[in-house]
Amino acid sequence: MDFNKNDNQEMIAQMIHDFAQKEIKPKMMEWDEAQTFPIELFKKLGHLGLMGVIVPTEYGGSGFGYNEYITVVSEIAKVCGSIGLSVAAHNSLCSGHILYHASEEQKKKYLPKLATGEWIGAWGLTETGTGSDAGGMNTTATKDGDHWVINGSKNFITHAISGDVAVVITRTGEKGDSRGMSAFIIEKGTPGFMSGKKENKLGMRASETAELIFNNCRVHESQMIGKEGEGFIQAMQILDGGRISIGALGLGIAKGAYEAALQYSKEREQFGKPISQFQAIAFKLADMATEIEAAELLLYQAADLKERHEKLTKESAMAKYYTSEVAVSVSTEAVQIFGGYGYTKDYPVEKFYRDSKLCTIGEGTSEIQKLVISREILK
Repeated sequence: MDFNKNDNQEMIAQMIHDFAQKEIKPKMMEWDEAQTFPIELFKKLGHLGLMGVIVPTEYGGSGFGYNEYITVVSEIAKVCGSIGLSVAAHNSLCSGHILYHASEEQKKKYLPKLATGEWIGAWGLTETGTGSDAGGMNTTATKDGDHWVINGSKNFITHAISGDVAVVITRTGEKGDSRGMSAFIIEKGTPGFMSGKKENKLGMRASETAELIFNNCRVHESQMIGKEGEGFIQAMQILDGGRISIGALGLGIAKGAYEAALQYSKEREQFGKPISQFQAIAFKLADMATEIEAAELLLYQAADLKERHEKLTKESAMAKYYTSEVAVSVSTEAVQIFGGYGYTKDYPVEKFYRDSKLCTIGEGTSEIQKLVISREILK
């Protein structure tokens, strides 16, 4: 494994830094306070090729690999976790599901619009009563001639209101049967398909989270991804890659919080010297830097397996679990280093602190990651 960043990664990091300073940083607290999902920003990200990072160029994407993808998500999250989360969900969940499992016809129809940011994508698995227990979902699709009729709802869905298209997993067989679920691509405007309640969240407030509701929603059989009964298996494979996304998100948040705390510790003086010269603060910074380094190595190990098309269930779960927890611990210590100022919205670390917690919950809680890891090592 080559640990040096390639030319593409260096270019992407600089491009995102310049873009974020101009387009994200000046407005991110305004978006956060008002829970505004800045759609126009994502159109601009699409023009930069960041809405189709892993989509091949033949479908209008950038054609990059997972090393570059980690760079994209983590560099954005170093500035704003909300924007990083939405970029990750769009790329790895909605677009990723279509890229890896849809027919050639479906790819040609949807990927160019998603990869360029013309369309925003959503992905629906979670329901109100079935979070970690996704196999117990209640949203059903019933065959009716050459259509499927979908009824039910999905909860905690990124871009549920603003999304132009959603990949949705439904139950087409018996509850709990891993072969009893199927995936569909559903466009906004389809009769019976609507958005519901928008969540009022602790963090990631500029990344839209809401319900998807299906009321006798008729979808043509051509909109099914793969074959009947393959939806859950597809979703689990997508989540393997999605764990890398959330890992990259956590890594970016941790780096952003650490860099802010490091800089502040050199500038803030107490008792006649910078607080970085006090061992209590210096040791915090040492722990933070070490945790970030370890998290990054785990993440790139998972990405390397993904690039080589090898099994990565254990490694992606480890990377997601550890990186998410590091995001929380590092942002917590960053607030502590800032002291009273860290508790105010005038400084960036309180936002990193709020945003970080989602990483330990979304796309599989830390507890679920430990379940996945333990099952893999005990096989």
